[in-house]
Amino acid sequence: MKLQHAITDVPGIEVGHAQDKDALTGCTVILSRKGAVAGVDVRGGAPGTRETDLLNPINMVEKVHAVLLAGGSAFGLDAATGVMRYLEEHKIGLDTGPARVPIVPAAILYDLSTGRADIRPDSAMGYLAASSASSDKPAEGNVGAGTGATVGKMRGMKYAMKSGMGTASIDINGIIIGAIVAVNAVGDVIDPKTGKVLAGLRSGTTLDLMKKGKTQSAIKSNTVIGVIATNAKLTKAQATKVAQMAQDGLAQTIRPAHTIFDGDTIFALSTGKQKADVSTVGAFAAEVMAEAIVRAVKMAVSVGGIPGLRKA
Repeated sequence: MKLQHAITDVPGIEVGHAQDKDALTGCTVILSRKGAVAGVDVRGGAPGTRETDLLNPINMVEKVHAVLLAGGSAFGLDAATGVMRYLEEHKIGLDTGPARVPIVPAAILYDLSTGRADIRPDSAMGYLAASSASSDKPAEGNVGAGTGATVGKMRGMKYAMKSGMGTASIDINGIIIGAIVAVNAVGDVIDPKTGKVLAGLRSGTTLDLMKKGKTQSAIKSNTVIGVIATNAKLTKAQATKVAQMAQDGLAQTIRPAHTIFDGDTIFALSTGKQKADVSTVGAFAAEVMAEAIVRAVKMAVSVGGIPGLRKA
């Protein structure tokens, strides 16, 4: 199989975006029509999530049918209702007898300071994203949940840079591991190969600013949210471990990561039956997440006076 270098290289995974380019917000749906064993790791101090408790390995539900990543802060969780409606129409969900109940965990980021704060992802946008999902390589940059994403905000939006959505994948002896991520960090994004800042605070570095004790201007418009998917066969406990290890991709590329101002949340999905060493899957989940984060800033276009690295 020729890799697209995207999370959709993983069999059974589809991605759909929907966005409002004027309001600068959007959502992304990662769809698994046959269901995927799932885990999650919430590492930041300001998360906004839905249906994450059921992913605890001690709880009953084994598979999810989609994951929603959305802008709009807590308002954006409404988009999951539209994803559920789409899945129900296509008879996808947990069979409970009287009805099939689609299982759709979700995580949001805060982008209300980028565009219009009164327009957020809603049920209609979630439905649109789900209905557009396909196995083609998804668009990157200013799309979906990355539409209003920015980085380097410790001094506010005046000194921030544009970020967005990124995806990547790797094939390790037939085990496909893919990542998709919306990068909306308070910190700076670093190239892990060179250690140089790619995008972030436009007046020095965030860490230098923090050395001076100047963190009071940090606005709450942050959070990195993403998904790892693999064709490796994983239990819920193993998927949770992969999600935990994938957070190391944030630590490789974002300075600082997992702050009190961020709500960093990573999901892990297993769609296949390939036997694999969980530590190996987790190790490369971190690598591919780091690559997706770098792509998220490299593919971002300037909007509203916030500069991006890519020319329109």
